[in-house]
Amino acid sequence: MLSRRITAPAAALVLAGLTATACAPSTSDNSSKKDEKTGTLRVWLFREVNNKPKEEVVGDAVDEFKKDHEGVKVDVSYIPVNTRAQKIKAAFNDPKSAPDLIEYGNTDTAGYVKDGGLLDISKEFGAWDESMNTDPTTEYSVTIGGRVYGAPLFVGVRALYYRKDVFKELGLKPPTTQQELISTAKKIRAKRPNMYGLAVGGASTYAAMPFIWANGGDIATEKGKFGSNEYDAAIDSAGAKKGIAAYTSLFDNDNCPAAKCAQWGGNDTVQAFASGKAAMAIAGDFNHQAIEAGKAKGKYAVIPLPGVKKGQVAPAFAGGNNLGILKSTRHRTLSVELLKTLAGKKTQEKLFNAMGFLPTFTDVRGAVAQKAPFIKPFVKTLSDSAKFVPASPGWASIDSQLVLPTMFQEVISGRKNVDDAASDAAKKMDEAFAQ
Repeated sequence: MLSRRITAPAAALVLAGLTATACAPSTSDNSSKKDEKTGTLRVWLFREVNNKPKEEVVGDAVDEFKKDHEGVKVDVSYIPVNTRAQKIKAAFNDPKSAPDLIEYGNTDTAGYVKDGGLLDISKEFGAWDESMNTDPTTEYSVTIGGRVYGAPLFVGVRALYYRKDVFKELGLKPPTTQQELISTAKKIRAKRPNMYGLAVGGASTYAAMPFIWANGGDIATEKGKFGSNEYDAAIDSAGAKKGIAAYTSLFDNDNCPAAKCAQWGGNDTVQAFASGKAAMAIAGDFNHQAIEAGKAKGKYAVIPLPGVKKGQVAPAFAGGNNLGILKSTRHRTLSVELLKTLAGKKTQEKLFNAMGFLPTFTDVRGAVAQKAPFIKPFVKTLSDSAKFVPASPGWASIDSQLVLPTMFQEVISGRKNVDDAASDAAKKMDEAFAQ
């Protein structure tokens, strides 16, 4: 069962926003009735920037699987992330060339289920002993209408990176509330005009969401009972508008000038921090290696992004990837067994050691946090307040149409006030949810 602590509409990294679900062709029912126990299993995984470590971990997992399934072959291909939408949708429509298993971004689940491409493995997932330790937020990301369509592979979440040396030189303490965060950013900018206090981006949707959630707002609210996966936009609610106002207040000459920062996405803010141009940034555990490679190396610390009140952690989007089985597979039983091997605890721990991917199992994540203290703020954020985007096919359209970045940029530029920008964004979201 999923934990009720996850709010359904916002109960998720780098990969969000690349799917074009709304524009995809409809998918015919290519469900297979066969369950062959021999042959070759085909697997499509995402190609990473540095893919060799991932290949080695996957290779070990495949070898382990093959030892227990004599005569079964496994063909693993690594596909580009930026063309995954078209390739996977084509596979849904062409069973002959389709893989048995795929890796997919966790915000893609609802769209892929609507397209009829993913296999319902609720029974197998529920019977899998390791699934009992799955983080509820990541389990939500593979669940549509109360049915499970895959297994979480890894999770990513954002926290606050800050420059210890700058804070010490200026006599500042790490912020403990959202208001302190904003005021501290402006103090730094005033004393260090060559630095951004807090690097922010008008197109950095997932760094902005914590401001909305922390102020009691939401992206959308689920209609009816939990798990209906039908939504109404809530970005124009009172709490959401407070969060929008708080976030957009940071786009000024006293922190991060709008002329520069309004167009920035998440990678731009991370680069600003890594290169020494910003004293703080909202960045993910998955950005750790990039920051370590920059001028900020050895000079920073990480804390959970503070909430509105002291002691609160601002809710953050839980991104990441899942593994799923296509409906067209002719090897259901074998595919489930391979999925459990590739997404299991042993492999997830190896992926963390090799790639820095956070495990989705709470016990494994706790164990690796003891070995790698830098991930503790991210683990705390996941434990305290992780949320997810609306589990709706409409979310891909909202994301690809840049509805939220446009809203933020309209406020930042002064073209619209918060009320009007939020109202217009809500209308566009409702249109997408209704498709």
